[in-house]
Amino acid sequence: MNSILISVIILGSVGALAALALYAVSRRFAVSEDPRIVEVEDILPGANCGACGFNGCHDFAVKCVDRGGVDGMNCPGAGSDGMKRIAAVFGAESVDVVRNVAVLRCAGICESRHAAAIYHGPLSCAIVSAVSSGTESCAYGCLGCGDCIGACRFGAIKLNSDTRLPEIDENLCTGCGVCVGNCPRKLLQLRPYGPKGRRVWVSCSSLASGAVARRNCSAACVGCGKCARTCPFGAIVVEHNLAVIDAAKCRLCRKCVAVCPTGAIHTANFPVISPSSQSDSSHTASLL
Repeated sequence: MNSILISVIILGSVGALAALALYAVSRRFAVSEDPRIVEVEDILPGANCGACGFNGCHDFAVKCVDRGGVDGMNCPGAGSDGMKRIAAVFGAESVDVVRNVAVLRCAGICESRHAAAIYHGPLSCAIVSAVSSGTESCAYGCLGCGDCIGACRFGAIKLNSDTRLPEIDENLCTGCGVCVGNCPRKLLQLRPYGPKGRRVWVSCSSLASGAVARRNCSAACVGCGKCARTCPFGAIVVEHNLAVIDAAKCRLCRKCVAVCPTGAIHTANFPVISPSSQSDSSHTASLL
């Protein structure tokens, strides 16, 4: 009995001494953290998405403090208002942040494409893309398994049960770009939010020739070049049978939309105007 008691006392004493030693070492080598790190981190969304280029929100906050400000830094999840609050932590009044949102470069709804195969296996776009060309006629279109939905940390993407295409809620999308990296066919793209939320993009990714693309999907870009020839700002080029709109050059006149034979060019947040008014570029410009 005495031996047991002695063992307990010895072990307890060793534990207490070890605890005291650890406490002394931690106090001796403690590194005080700049309180601004906590301030910045509290403003950040906490999604740790990595869209800022750093290893999570804490690392972003540390880098801001190391640099003494937010110059050259941007957290898409925090948005413009969040970045202004972070800038205020370092005494800056404002910061210029370009807001981006994700858009889907595929308009192949069920009525536009037709079934070409049957797939049995895990419902994952990455897996389907790795083992086959998908079940639909267009080998470039959305696979509809929803990998982007699972990747979005902000709940901004939902799958439309009727079209089987993902839909992006621009009010929830932070432009972090995580969904872009998770789509095996690179169908999601970040575009500038645009003035008043207005933007124009080609909702297609097919590189097939015009006849093949049209046969596989009635909403596909056929590479006819009408949009490029119509654009007065040189914002559109056709590369590998696919029209591409340069957001930096686009002035949102929508002349390209009117001439696209398949409706592959999509827009967001424009007011509905009459065809005669739409053809009047001066009137369109006044709406922007």
